[in-house]
Amino acid sequence: MSERVQSEPNSLPEAAAKPSATPAATHPAKPSAQPTAPQAAFDGWGGIAPTSCAIAAPSSQAALAQALAGLPGHGIARGLGRSYGDAAVDAGGTVVQQQYLNRILGFDAETGEVTCEAGVSLADLIQVFLPRGFFLPTTPGTKFVTVGGAIAADVHGKNHHADGSFGVHVREFALLLADGTVVNCSPLAEAELFWATIGGMGLTGIILTACIRLIRVESGYFTTTIERYENIDAILARLLTDKVNAAQHRYSVGWIDCLATGASLGRTALMLGDHAPVQALPTAAQRAPFAPPIRRQKSIPFQAPGWALNRWTVRAFNQVYWWSQRPGERVVDYDRWFYPLDAVAGWNRMYGRRGFVQYQVLFPDATAAAGLRAVLERISAAGAASFLAVIKRSGPANPSPLSFLYEGVTLALDLPNTGQPLRAICHELDRLTLAHGGRLYLAKDALMDARTFAAMYPRRDEFLAIKRRVDPHNRFQSSLARRVGLLG
Repeated sequence: MSERVQSEPNSLPEAAAKPSATPAATHPAKPSAQPTAPQAAFDGWGGIAPTSCAIAAPSSQAALAQALAGLPGHGIARGLGRSYGDAAVDAGGTVVQQQYLNRILGFDAETGEVTCEAGVSLADLIQVFLPRGFFLPTTPGTKFVTVGGAIAADVHGKNHHADGSFGVHVREFALLLADGTVVNCSPLAEAELFWATIGGMGLTGIILTACIRLIRVESGYFTTTIERYENIDAILARLLTDKVNAAQHRYSVGWIDCLATGASLGRTALMLGDHAPVQALPTAAQRAPFAPPIRRQKSIPFQAPGWALNRWTVRAFNQVYWWSQRPGERVVDYDRWFYPLDAVAGWNRMYGRRGFVQYQVLFPDATAAAGLRAVLERISAAGAASFLAVIKRSGPANPSPLSFLYEGVTLALDLPNTGQPLRAICHELDRLTLAHGGRLYLAKDALMDARTFAAMYPRRDEFLAIKRRVDPHNRFQSSLARRVGLLG
């Protein structure tokens, strides 16, 4: 049965707080758009380069079209600002905020397809559709990401080896082009533009609405198994030789100690997970399988002092965390499984005013062992204090020319910003990555140069040809696009 609902943006029915039997546009209402100053300071989630940009915050698609028509130069769409670097910042241009374009427009309970505006967040979708037995097909480590941002960055999660990235679950979207026309894109209609927009970092146009496929689940819980591996060779043997695959576990992620040295270099706690059936839940949870307990969100209200994160405090944290991850099985709710950091509002402030860089690297299977060892040895030798280090298995690539993942192993590190010393380390890591056939993720990147990007993304020119066709005057651009050479 297909259901279609219209509502005014930011004026949603009270059913939003508690989904009813009729799925209307029932996600949490957002505050009305306030009059904005012509300029505002924007930055990425890493907080290393605050930038002054003009700002537009349309509250309807008509207003968005008008904002684009009146754009004095160039600009970029922005969702909830969770890209780590400068992907949603346009120095000297305009940031077009889309969080007010947040209506859920329709839902087909037979196929699990939901149609919504691009400003709807993943948190909204979970709140509305989990009580109806549906969940996201894949999700990054935060639910505070818009659907438009998830498509533009082609986000991925713990199940890429089984289900691919976000883009492969998109049925279609409406794209506002630089000349003001709207094009409906899908794998069958405007397929070239469809795949260029997925992973295209907002440079082909502004996504207005999208239809994505949700998956059916029996509960909001996960069965998890924790395995511990004493060093990088042991975890890679598990990931590459005894491959974690969809037949074994749908989800997998490893926390890796990047400050360990010697025989313990790269020791990892690997967490494997699957959607939990009702009968696997504790008795109390079985009575409300789609209503896990809501965690009270904590917050970091101020910037931590710069000295708080150093190799000694992070080493101590890593030691405690390693021993806390006891091997065994347990049941956890989706929030703890997918979004542990969302429990702390403003967690990026713990890195202080100077911010941090997230360095996410991918190596193909053939060079993963040598590449990851080289990166970890360099990080460990430098004492770069990352306690949020994550290793994951990735599956085959999709058709997008700029999508990040292909079959291999990816490692993500949070590195406190130390200015020039960190830049020097990251550029050295770039060279190591290139030498082993790897690449970096645009949605996380803050420092890569154009020559490195071109070497890492061999289909760059294919993307640029499409961009020149739909945006010949580079109306859509970002600081990232200029830095890595992604303008036609």
